[in-house]
Amino acid sequence: MLDSSRPAVTARPDAPARGSVPVGARLVWLLGPALVAGVAYLDPGNVASNMTAGATFGFLLVWVVVLGNTMAWLIQYLSAKLGIVTGKSLPELLGEHIRAAWARRLFWLQAELVAMATDLAEIIGGAIALNLLFDLPLLLGGFVTGSVSMLVLLLQGSGRQKSFERVIISMLVIISLGFAAGVVIDPPSAASVAGGLVPRFEGPSSVLLAASILGATIMPHAIYAHSALTRDRFSVRSEGQTSRRLLWATRWDVTIALAIAGTVNLAILLLAATSLQGVAGTDTLEGAHAAIGQALGGVVATLFAIGLLASGLASTSVGAYAGAEIMHGLLRMRVPLVWRRIVTLVPALIILGVGVDPTWALIMSQVVLSFGIPFALVPLVWFSSRTTLLGEFRNRWYTTVAGVIASVLLVTLNVALLVLIFAGA
Repeated sequence: MLDSSRPAVTARPDAPARGSVPVGARLVWLLGPALVAGVAYLDPGNVASNMTAGATFGFLLVWVVVLGNTMAWLIQYLSAKLGIVTGKSLPELLGEHIRAAWARRLFWLQAELVAMATDLAEIIGGAIALNLLFDLPLLLGGFVTGSVSMLVLLLQGSGRQKSFERVIISMLVIISLGFAAGVVIDPPSAASVAGGLVPRFEGPSSVLLAASILGATIMPHAIYAHSALTRDRFSVRSEGQTSRRLLWATRWDVTIALAIAGTVNLAILLLAATSLQGVAGTDTLEGAHAAIGQALGGVVATLFAIGLLASGLASTSVGAYAGAEIMHGLLRMRVPLVWRRIVTLVPALIILGVGVDPTWALIMSQVVLSFGIPFALVPLVWFSSRTTLLGEFRNRWYTTVAGVIASVLLVTLNVALLVLIFAGA
């Protein structure tokens, strides 16, 4: 759903001058923040959740992927708009409006747990990929993934925003090719896909996987990060630029990013539903990789593993960026990104070291993320609808209604999930 508000924002003075280059070139210069944030929608947790859903329930949860991606478009656009119009990130605005220090710390704690769950999924995913590609032990693979992500983070920490974006977007291309290859070679039937668009569940396990898919699709840290990415990209303003240009470009940015993410996520589920359903051992990424190799050949399996590796490396860098912004906005503390990376790397290495099933850890991390969604989404909808913050550029009434509906749906699913978990305990 498009929001027709048009905030008065401007572009950087080093942007191409209006009329000096074609419109397409000017648009390309403005793209980037959503593509970086969109990597969060293609992290190893997405792969594990969608692969398990397809292998276990076939096409049953196709509708969850589509619904999640539709809601994600609106959510990411609101986050980007908030950063552009106010010049502040969502965590910064939360830090300003939550007056009590104890309340800020509690809010930070839940957001920090979400960020750590994100890191957990991404480091474990990278470790699994390195094990599949090079037979590295999982603990060593996790250490390598974390170390490489530090190098990527150095670009952002040194202020080379465009270089950081180019690296992440390059990994996004690799991720897309790696995960989409299988479904291109062995496409599903159109009737089966259409049948999966009918909303329904089949028992508590399907609800658990639906919550996991939504937690992996609508990532709380992506909501926090996107407002910061647009703030950083367009923080320097000059005269002669119109608000229409930036928000128009932002809509394109979000649309392209979510179209890529949604297509790839759907491709993962369809690949599993078409080629892996009923195959023994596909409840783990290692087993799925082996099954893909047997069903579609070693080349497709290798591309899948490469996509998983790129997914872990790219998404863990974005997750660390979001975590640092959360701490800065809520606790008013700046911690170097590399130091943050070291601290959040420890829980993932511990889990890899003690021998917890990595695929199970990935799926459960996405469930944790689903519980963090309302804490990011509800304030986002509230802030973006306030005249005192956005003035004439606040949400239109229908945009706010759509945001409220998304919030209610997600909270309801999480409550149902809690009931099912404790009822079965």
